[in-house]
Amino acid sequence: MSSDALSQILNALKLKGAIYFHTHFNPPWGIKVPAFKNVARFHMAMRGNCWLRVEGVIEPIHLTTGDLIVIPHGASHILSDTKNRTAKNLDMVISESGYDGQGAFAYGGPEEDCACKLFCGHFEFEEGVMHPILNDLPHYIHIPNTHSMNTFWLESIMRFVSSEIISNEAGSDAIVHRLSEIIFIQVIRAFVERTGNMAGSLAAVLDPKFSRCLTKIHSSPEKTWTVETMAQEAGMSRTVFAEKFNTLVGMTPHGYLTHWRMHQARRELLETDQAMIDIAELVGYKSEAAFNRAFKRQFDITPGQIRKTGVIGNTSVVT
Repeated sequence: MSSDALSQILNALKLKGAIYFHTHFNPPWGIKVPAFKNVARFHMAMRGNCWLRVEGVIEPIHLTTGDLIVIPHGASHILSDTKNRTAKNLDMVISESGYDGQGAFAYGGPEEDCACKLFCGHFEFEEGVMHPILNDLPHYIHIPNTHSMNTFWLESIMRFVSSEIISNEAGSDAIVHRLSEIIFIQVIRAFVERTGNMAGSLAAVLDPKFSRCLTKIHSSPEKTWTVETMAQEAGMSRTVFAEKFNTLVGMTPHGYLTHWRMHQARRELLETDQAMIDIAELVGYKSEAAFNRAFKRQFDITPGQIRKTGVIGNTSVVT
């Protein structure tokens, strides 16, 4: 089965999921989750309801049973039983509750009937790896009652994974990883379904014509791609393809090609011992000099320097 454009991108981003805990929060309660880079936090309301306030967002979000929310850029946020409840930092709450990582994370008052049960975790992306789809994600994505998902199926899977984590049996890491991909893809699909072309590069990745073209570019970055050949893969005229690509993705087709090539080269430099000229040819450059110039424009560091230090400088997108 051939890989599609979205799967290729998620593989390049090295998406990796983790579930921190399932909760049992009784009123009164309020918890502040700190900001963290290179992650997208998620919370799924399995029972009850709560409020969520995301840093940089004015209006609080009300979560009810079946709701899923993703905070794509790892922003600080507050979960609480009421809109304006004073919140304590997560580390302090964990310490006060005596939670040791086993079983449900219980906190709050003694009232059991009003308990809010959440699954909380994150999707992690490799540091230094960037893609336009991450830039186009909003402050948060709220999927009411797991819109576009089979609620009972998802809930069953979440409970199953939770039990696997608690039992700590062999294979639990692989299960969580696969689940995270499923959740993230479903969230992206639901977001694009609701927002259409306003979803930018996400809309392009899920559009059948653009996806067909991107899949070919991702699979064969070494080819001598032109706007004409890209448009042919998409089954569109050169002019329409270039204009729509620039509008949705936020960069020219050639800019995207260079961006993808450089990040593929980065991976080869960090993960293999291939000769520099071989990596250059792998991503479409016939000389080391041309490859070095393109790489330094993208990352503000030479291929030789990154191989030596493993540190990326500027991760800006080439346009």
